[in-house]
Amino acid sequence: MVDNKNNRETFSSGLAVFFATLGSAVGLGNIWKFPYMVGENGGGAFVLTYFICVLLVGIPVAVSEFYIGRSTRKNAVGAFDVLKAKPFWKSIGYMGVLSALFIMFFYSSVAGWVFSYVFKAIKGDFLSLASLSMEEAAVNVSSQFDIAVGGSVSPFVWQITAVAIVSIIILAGVKKGIERITKTLLPLLFILIIICCIRALTLEGARQGLSFLFRPDFSKLSASAVLSALGLAFFKLSLGMGTMITYGSYFTEKDNLFATSARVALSDSIVSLLAGTAIFPVVFTFGMEPGAGPGLLFKTIPLVFSKIPFGNLLLIAFFILTSIAATTAMLSLVEVPVAFFIEEKGMSRNKAVILTSALILIIGLLTVHPKSVFGNVVIAGKGFFDLFDYLSSNIMLPIGGLLISIFVGYVTNKDHLSKELSNNGTLNNKGMIKFFINVLRYLTPALLVIVFLNSIGIINF
Repeated sequence: MVDNKNNRETFSSGLAVFFATLGSAVGLGNIWKFPYMVGENGGGAFVLTYFICVLLVGIPVAVSEFYIGRSTRKNAVGAFDVLKAKPFWKSIGYMGVLSALFIMFFYSSVAGWVFSYVFKAIKGDFLSLASLSMEEAAVNVSSQFDIAVGGSVSPFVWQITAVAIVSIIILAGVKKGIERITKTLLPLLFILIIICCIRALTLEGARQGLSFLFRPDFSKLSASAVLSALGLAFFKLSLGMGTMITYGSYFTEKDNLFATSARVALSDSIVSLLAGTAIFPVVFTFGMEPGAGPGLLFKTIPLVFSKIPFGNLLLIAFFILTSIAATTAMLSLVEVPVAFFIEEKGMSRNKAVILTSALILIIGLLTVHPKSVFGNVVIAGKGFFDLFDYLSSNIMLPIGGLLISIFVGYVTNKDHLSKELSNNGTLNNKGMIKFFINVLRYLTPALLVIVFLNSIGIINF
C-alpha cells in the first residue's frame, strides 16, 4: 500500500500496524529482563507498578511518537521539518537514530548468542546434561555460555548472522519485509511461549512461581524498584529511539493511534507475563534464584529443560521463541537509520540497508566482544558493550522521551494534534485527547525527569 500524498509505502492494514509495532516492543527484554527484574524487585508488587507506569508514561509517549510519524510521513529527523519546528527539536530525531545504532552495536551481539543457542539445541549439545549430576551439568552449560560469549570465532559469526537476517528482511521493504515477517512470527511467538507455559504449569513449583509473579507483596517494593518499573515501562516499549516515529510514518489514515498504543502496550505486557509464567515455576521447582539475570536464560534454562521429559524439544522451542523476539525488535531498530538515510540523504533502500548494516557490524565486531580489537578498552569504568547500553538506555532514550513529551504537549499546534488523534474528526474521543494532553504536559515529563536523574546518579533512592 502506498500513501498517495508522497508516494510513500505504508502498512496495509490495522492488523499489520499492530503486529509491526508489537514486534518492535517485544524483544529480549520480555524473555529475560522482565522476569529477572520482577525477581529482584518484589514479584507481583513490581508487576502492578510496571502496569501503572505503562499507563502513565509508556502509552502517552507512544501516542506522541505515532502522531509525529503519521502526521508527517517522514523519518525521525525529517518529521520535525514538516512540523516546521525550530532546528533544536530535530535533536530528538538525531538522538533517536544514534540511539538505535548504539543499541544495535550490542543488541545484535546478544541476538547472536540466541541464534547460536538455537543451533546448539537443534544439534543436541544439551542432550548429555540429563545423564550428568546437577553440579556437572552446571559446569557444562556455564562453559558453553562462556564459549558463546567469549570465543574467538563463534560470537563474531553469530552477530554477523543476526544482522544479515534482519538486513535481508528490511531490504524487502515495509510491506513485503517488515509487515510480512512480523505478521508471521508474532503469532508463532505467542504459540511457542504458551506451549512453554503449559509445560511449566505442570511442575511442582508452579504454584509457588505463580504466587511470586502475581501476588503483590508491597513490603518488598522499594523506591528504587518503582523507578526501575518506570524505566522498564519506557524502554521496553521502544520509546525515545525513533522507532515509533518511523513506524508511525507507515500507519494508514484510519489507524486509531490511542487504540494501537494501548493494544501494543497490553500485548507486550502479556508476553512478559507469559515469559514469567514459563520461567518462575521451573526456577522454584529446581530451587534457583529468581533474580539470576541474563544467566537465567543462557545458563539455567538448558539445565532445567534437560531434567524435563521432552526437554530438548521445549528447549529448541524456547530459543526459537527468543530468536523471534530478538529479530522483530531489531527490525524496528535498523529501520530507523535506514529511513533516515533514504529520506534525508537520498539513498536507495539497498544502499541505506548496506550502509546501516556495515556501521553496525564494523563498530559492533570491533568493540563489544571480549576478544575483539577494542574488547578490553575501558571508558569511565565500562567496556564498550556496557558503554553503548548505558549511553543509549540511561542518557539518550530518557532525554528523547522527555523532549518528545514536551514538544507534543507544549510546542505542536493543538488543533493539528486534535485533528490527527481524532482521525480528522471521525473518532469521538475529545475527552481522551484532553486527558492525554494533560498527562503529557504535567505527569509524564515529571516522571521521566526523575528516571533520568536517578539513572545518572544525581538522585538516589
